[in-house]
Amino acid sequence: MKRVVIGPALWLLFRPRVEGVENVPAEGAAILASNHLSFSDSFFLPLVLRRRATWMAKSEYFDTPGLRGRLTAWFFRNVGATPVDRSGGRASEAALRTGLRVLGTGELFGIYPEGTRSPDGRLYRGRTGVARLALEARVPVVPVAMIDTEKVQPPGQVVPTPGRIGVRIGRPLDFSRYYGLETDRFVLRAVTDEIMYELMRLGGQEYVDVYATTVKGRKGAAREEQAAG
Repeated sequence: MKRVVIGPALWLLFRPRVEGVENVPAEGAAILASNHLSFSDSFFLPLVLRRRATWMAKSEYFDTPGLRGRLTAWFFRNVGATPVDRSGGRASEAALRTGLRVLGTGELFGIYPEGTRSPDGRLYRGRTGVARLALEARVPVVPVAMIDTEKVQPPGQVVPTPGRIGVRIGRPLDFSRYYGLETDRFVLRAVTDEIMYELMRLGGQEYVDVYATTVKGRKGAAREEQAAG
């Protein structure tokens, strides 16, 4: 659906430079772990893949009211996205189970390890859910670097501006040496950091060893304080 309806227009307007698409396994389960610069990452990455992948997307994209909300939900369903509640606890566990179910059928499952979009173009600390998923499902992790997508659609901009974007896909990462250790938090952190290092290498982003949500929270608090002042 996505290729027939919007694929040709996206290729024409954004002329994506794609490197390493052959690194995505032609068959079998694998995790696609991507950096997250822009809302439009969820448009471009499924577009360049030769296989369908299921992606985790925040639940707000599926239940926002109004015409725009319905169009957004339609789009995400057609690019293979599945809603996830990001409030933590049981919701996070449910998201993990969703990923395991998809991988258990031999499909590709996509995830943004940072957990949210970068607030400033830098690469932030990864959440360990991607590591736990890889070890429990016993599948490789394919690192994906989105490049310049924040330039065509910065935070707050509804419609992307035509421009050149890039997608760089690295070789699959094998973590079989850690199988059976998915409950060890030190192993989960080591696996996650290895994935984030590869994303930094592929995309050339500056790395910040802080969660992006923490930075966003600080900025929000600063704005509130400034408004109150």
